Amino acid sequence: MARFVVHCGWDWRKGATVLERYPEEQDVQRKLLYKLLGDLPLRDREIGGKKLGEENRGTYVLEKLILDLNDEEPVPAYFTRPARATGRFPVILFNHSHGGNYRLGKDELVLGREYLQDPPYAEALAQQGWGALGIDAWNFGERRGRTESELFKELLWQGKVLWGLMVYDSLRAIDYLVSRSDVDGDRLGTLGISMGSTMAWWVAALDPRIKVCVDICCLTDFQALIETRGLDGHGLYYYVPGLLKHFTTASINALIAPRPHLGLAGNYDPLTPPSGLDRIDAELRRVYGEMGASAAWQLVRYDTGHFETLAMRQTIFEFLRRWL
Repeated sequence: MARFVVHCGWDWRKGATVLERYPEEQDVQRKLLYKLLGDLPLRDREIGGKKLGEENRGTYVLEKLILDLNDEEPVPAYFTRPARATGRFPVILFNHSHGGNYRLGKDELVLGREYLQDPPYAEALAQQGWGALGIDAWNFGERRGRTESELFKELLWQGKVLWGLMVYDSLRAIDYLVSRSDVDGDRLGTLGISMGSTMAWWVAALDPRIKVCVDICCLTDFQALIETRGLDGHGLYYYVPGLLKHFTTASINALIAPRPHLGLAGNYDPLTPPSGLDRIDAELRRVYGEMGASAAWQLVRYDTGHFETLAMRQTIFEFLRRWL
């Protein structure tokens, strides 16, 4: 890991970005990480979309959308905005989980999940005055119909990576958000649990427009997963060819620094072996410390398994209120 120069007195919230301060190191690493994601559509294609309708759900208004994010297939999405919003408001890119439920997808944002606290995040965020965007990832929700194995194999033949296409759509979802006149593009965050957690830290690592990252129960150290023989705990979507030749989990997450990043993990969660959490925490403490941003990295661990607790939910909103 390269060492970084600390720039005293820099307030990232006043518009400076990681790329402006550390262009050589982090930009090179981002480009390499993105390249590993396989053949992807061009990033400069125009974002399109159509609103299918909206519902007032009391605390928030739910917009039902079809977004044109890629060259392959339309992307169903939900955008939620606080019912009493005036002017531009901060927005969270909500990344849904996997859990073997290919039917749910983006509906996790508005319906919740058995391993998430109540209320669902659409309502909980709206209560704070924040909006949210949730999209159906490849093969989930209204994009389902193939097995994960079938899709992974077909894409592999074509030189494409399933996780790469998922990440691409999430990055383009950020492009959609900043195009909206009601969204405060300087206050974008991302969060999710399980597969959604992994998406949160990948997207935040690749896109400095994300100002705050919260990952719940899936900050998985790759080497620890191998050591504990836990590879089958993740679906095929998770695996990126050649990734371990260039990156560790910690080095990907270091690309988020010095932006605020909260990780929450259960010590009994087999998807996040404790030895791996120790490694990630030590490395990110070092990186954030060298950047003069020690307070912006937090890993909070609980003696629980793979689910969000009430204490986690409270910690998440304290963190978001502080930094977003």
